[in-house]
Amino acid sequence: MSQIPVINSIEELAKFWDTHDVTDFAGELEEVREPAFERGAEAVVHIRLDSAQAQALRRMARARGMEAAKLVEEWVNERLRASR
Repeated sequence: MSQIPVINSIEELAKFWDTHDVTDFAGELEEVREPAFERGAEAVVHIRLDSAQAQALRRMARARGMEAAKLVEEWVNERLRASR
């Protein structure tokens, strides 16, 4: 029986491997030549902030117990909903 969990999220898979050592699962590993994950309808958008903006964003996110990128995503979603 495999001890490696079946995970459909890159983030969850990263969390698993952050707390486990790949050598503990050497007998279960196999080489995969094609992508294991397909990107859905997601897109990555890069924005430039000056250091004061970035610091303020991180402070606001930390105060809400979230990552800065999630806070920005929340703001974008709010604006998109409001513009419909």
